[in-house]
Amino acid sequence: MIVELNISNFAIIDDLKINFTKGFNVLTGETGAGKSIIVEGINMILGQRASRELVRKGKEKSTLEGLFYLEDPVKVEVDAILKEYGIDIDPNNYLLISREIYTNGRSVSRINGRVVTLTMLNKITTNLVDIHGQHEHQSLLNVDNHMKLVDTFGNKESRNLLRNVKEKYGELQEEVKKLKEFSINNIEKDREIDLLKYQIDEINSANLLKYNEDENFKEYEKLSNIKEIGYGLGEVSDMIHNYNYNDFSILDSINKCISKMNDIKDFDNELMEYNKVLEDINFQLQDLSMNIRNYLENLEVDGERLEFLEERIDTINKIKKKYGNTIGDILQYRDTIENRLEILLNNEEAIKKIKNDIKIIETKLMNYCTKLTRTRKKMSKIIEDAITKELKELNMNNVVFKVKFDRLEYFTSNGWDKIEFLISTNKGEDLKPLSKIISGGEMSRIMLAFKNILADYDSIPCLIFDEIDTGISGRTAQIVGEKIKMISKNHQIICISHLPQIAALADTHFVIEKHTIEDKTNTIVRKLNDDERINELSRLLGGVDLTDTTKLHAKEMLEMSKKLNFNR
Repeated sequence: MIVELNISNFAIIDDLKINFTKGFNVLTGETGAGKSIIVEGINMILGQRASRELVRKGKEKSTLEGLFYLEDPVKVEVDAILKEYGIDIDPNNYLLISREIYTNGRSVSRINGRVVTLTMLNKITTNLVDIHGQHEHQSLLNVDNHMKLVDTFGNKESRNLLRNVKEKYGELQEEVKKLKEFSINNIEKDREIDLLKYQIDEINSANLLKYNEDENFKEYEKLSNIKEIGYGLGEVSDMIHNYNYNDFSILDSINKCISKMNDIKDFDNELMEYNKVLEDINFQLQDLSMNIRNYLENLEVDGERLEFLEERIDTINKIKKKYGNTIGDILQYRDTIENRLEILLNNEEAIKKIKNDIKIIETKLMNYCTKLTRTRKKMSKIIEDAITKELKELNMNNVVFKVKFDRLEYFTSNGWDKIEFLISTNKGEDLKPLSKIISGGEMSRIMLAFKNILADYDSIPCLIFDEIDTGISGRTAQIVGEKIKMISKNHQIICISHLPQIAALADTHFVIEKHTIEDKTNTIVRKLNDDERINELSRLLGGVDLTDTTKLHAKEMLEMSKKLNFNR
């Protein structure tokens, strides 16, 4: 339900705050006071495309904010979507949606403080609010929703059947996809087989697992730089131990240091430790010098080995360019194409098996669809009777309502039924689709009839009726009000109305007023107390002049509405 609505700098609204309540909320006001702007603002919050023309003159942006309270089952559905988009979930079951509309045409939407796209916003808000105006009956006018409405009335058996249909249809789609992959002509098949065999042979001949790629590369680095290694080691060897008597060497210097230390080591135990370190260094350098000389003596260029390594590295790099960035990727690709090759080599048998599997699935799917159609037709008969009864109570005495069934030539995830609602509102007229209904009053009553019989099934918590009472009056208006009141037992209702019969039945009454101060017009909304409600109902009954008679009538209407029993 909508807990709070905040709107600023929007159309003729400066700053507006409305705290809605559970049950039946009604908003009334003079024509042009801004009732439609309130609904327009809610539409913006719910994700309708914004127009910069709605930003209040002289302001840079409009800000609209709606605070919602979520209860199961809507909370479960919304929380799942929030989790999918990585949006924080409020532990107290609140959901905050805001829109900012700028004069440059840009708009920003947020859910719980997180910026979202309109697609993300609409995916969530379709679970929260359903707006119905005189010309806003999308859900009823859209034929795709007619089957959903019929299925809403389903029992456990029909729900199980629908679930079975969806599962089998999914299996059918998978098998059809496989068949499409297998069903290639012989020329294409032979061409693909030859290509796969070539690729597999090329990868296998590279012996990627026989030789370690890192070791090959390190060995190649050594052999290709052997001259530089020999020259550098020769210089190091000469510096450590030079056999030319006149040249300097590190070992000569170390020996001189040891000789000097021998002369003084007996004077202090710490000096003896220093001498021992020098002697250890001397031995290590002699060993190192010998090892370097041995390495140099065995250092030679192996041209054949170098050529082999060059070819080996070049082969691996070529394979990588074709089949993967790493040896692991290449081997994984080889395994994939080996499986594909095996499938192609056994193509005919595989196709035969898939076609047989499809036939089995279609047989089961046909059985489920037949049963589902049968149960839907039973439910449709109940819906026809219920809608007809509701519409007759709404003063459409000659109405005929039918649920039309056609069978598709193909399966869908919902079976093979095509369902459309047909209606005749006047005696002697042919049945025609709901979209052909021209009268706003008739369309409003049809929608209201659906909402009333669906009240126990419909999971959308908040319904907004924007002047759906247009074109009705008298006793019909009273019945419409009672129907809305009935729906409000299971849903939050926000109703914009100009009829006192409807306004008198509300749990909470707001009045919308337009004030002009210093050539600036502003819309405000006030919650009315009992005395103020009497005055507003009097205005709706008698216009500008509030006589004692109209006030008395208004008071009686309020008292009578409290005595009516709306238990379902």
